[in-house]
Amino acid sequence: MPRTLVIGAGVAGLATAALLAREGHEVTVLEKGTRTGGRAGVLERNGFQFDTGPSWYLMPSVFEHFYNLLGTTTQEQLTLVDLDPAYRVYSEPEPGSAAPHPVDLPRGADRVRQLFEELEPGSGPALDRYIASAKRTTDIAERRFLYNPFKRLNNLAVPEVLAAGPELARLLLTSLERYVERRFSHPVLRQILGYPAVFLGTRPQDAPAMYHLMSALDLDDGVRYPLGGFWEVLASFRRLAEEAGAQIITGAEVTEIVTAPARRRRLGRGPRRVATGVRWRDEHGVVHAEQADHVVSAADLHHTETALLGEADRSYPESWWEKVTSGPGAVLVMLGVRGELPELAHHSLFFTRDWTANFESIFGAHPSVPTPASSYVCRASASEPGLAPEDHENLFVLVPVPADVSLGHGGAEGQGDPAVEQVAQAAIEQIGQWAGIDDFEDRIVLRETIGPADFAGDYNSWRGSVLGQAHTLRQSAMFRPQNTSAKVSGLYYAGGTVAPGIGVPMCLISAELVLKHMRRDYSAGPLRTEPQRTARQSTGSRADGAGD
Repeated sequence: MPRTLVIGAGVAGLATAALLAREGHEVTVLEKGTRTGGRAGVLERNGFQFDTGPSWYLMPSVFEHFYNLLGTTTQEQLTLVDLDPAYRVYSEPEPGSAAPHPVDLPRGADRVRQLFEELEPGSGPALDRYIASAKRTTDIAERRFLYNPFKRLNNLAVPEVLAAGPELARLLLTSLERYVERRFSHPVLRQILGYPAVFLGTRPQDAPAMYHLMSALDLDDGVRYPLGGFWEVLASFRRLAEEAGAQIITGAEVTEIVTAPARRRRLGRGPRRVATGVRWRDEHGVVHAEQADHVVSAADLHHTETALLGEADRSYPESWWEKVTSGPGAVLVMLGVRGELPELAHHSLFFTRDWTANFESIFGAHPSVPTPASSYVCRASASEPGLAPEDHENLFVLVPVPADVSLGHGGAEGQGDPAVEQVAQAAIEQIGQWAGIDDFEDRIVLRETIGPADFAGDYNSWRGSVLGQAHTLRQSAMFRPQNTSAKVSGLYYAGGTVAPGIGVPMCLISAELVLKHMRRDYSAGPLRTEPQRTARQSTGSRADGAGD
């Protein structure tokens, strides 16, 4: 039974632990925090519950495949409900004018097409072609790129990729912004199709048009919400990991990945060093030495490489990071609000008119907090009233800002650092004004913020980024750091800062890529799974009556 240590109990750490434990490894997960979940955290105060990380359930097929690998299904683990509208879009008012009427993105492809035609007559056929292209790209991406360890380049020299080569080349060499602008004129439609770049840690002008594939998810498939929020999703990952035999230790801060000279190398090739274990410090300050056959770091890659490895063992030293484009930082604002807020959907997007300037503030040569700022608001209590006390609502607000730890920490009831609280206050005023909630600020009974310095301190996030490296062309697919160390045998990487990239679904795929590397399975697509029972066939289903 191989002994494997996993550093970090976030999405990727728990997913990797579950897969490897089911594979037959003796797995121990070391988490420096007092809880599992990583960035997918939870805040519970005064009867309110907030997700403090991911809140948008994307790429359901990836979740289903991951659960299937563990012998279960999404229906058995989660209760999903359909959202209608999928989300609501608020646009910045003209100076001196009332706020424009918000745009609701409805559920169902036919209704979405009708919305596009209402906003831009004649755009329906362009939307049909756009979604068809997104579906084709998604299919190729899942079978040839996302689950690919990129150890064998001939995995891409296959008829379907070669046949799609010209289209893929155009999608890679054209920006998402330009791809959208060539097809649609209405400013809100352009923003609806361009905003997925934010999920990728970049701006539409820098994201390859390949990522238009994300539009097939909410425009065609619709948007769902897991009851209990992402905290329940992470609870399912931990439950499955522990059921498979993984041991999870919290309050365990890894301080060093221990390596030794490799005993043998084939023809003088391969890593000169091998991972033999880790050293970690418990909550009492006692240092422990743990031996292992494999070490998987699901921590931030910059922290792993520059803090946990010796200089000679680093594949990505500090000098490498000088050329890397970071994703954005974020100010998170959790608000408990008295009374109902029907003005806000479950998901609401607040877009500035000049969002080119907005993105330039975040990603440009001279970063600054954008004023005004585009933002995202999640009102989970719209779908699950139990997340707030009776006659109250819970709101999660995310404001993208530069990845800059000097902006500071958040805090409770306005006691965070001034720059963070200034961003939070501006977001509160924006919600009230743009959504037409005149007494919004007066109704706030709970307020807590999280800033870039919190991401750096809590998750060792490089530059305090909320997501990791941006998904520009040279930081995507085979150009992104992969899932094995080039310098140390037996050392693997998982999480949003390595392949395939940012987001909960990508973290699940990265865990599967670690498993494929350990198996020496370098095939391009997802691993095969056994046929699963349906929820109706199983007992004790968690999804009776679920929306899917």
